[in-house]
Amino acid sequence: MKKDTHPENYRLVVFKDMSNDYTFMSKSTANSSETIKWEDGNEYPLIKLEISHKSHPFYTGKMQLVDTAGRIDKFKSRYAKHTKK
Repeated sequence: MKKDTHPENYRLVVFKDMSNDYTFMSKSTANSSETIKWEDGNEYPLIKLEISHKSHPFYTGKMQLVDTAGRIDKFKSRYAKHTKK
């Protein structure tokens, strides 16, 4: 096996699902410019997520539409000329 293929800078990071404010902590190497105060009183880097296992329809069993910044409306208006016949 090749040596030094995996990063060495793993650290604790807080991930936040922006659709339902669910937060969880895990190790990651992802960069972040924001921090958040965690339940233990310490500050950790914050990574914002659009969707997680708490909001994804596969895991929740419910169809939940997450429309961030009007993506669906932008898509429909952009491609409306292609659907007109």
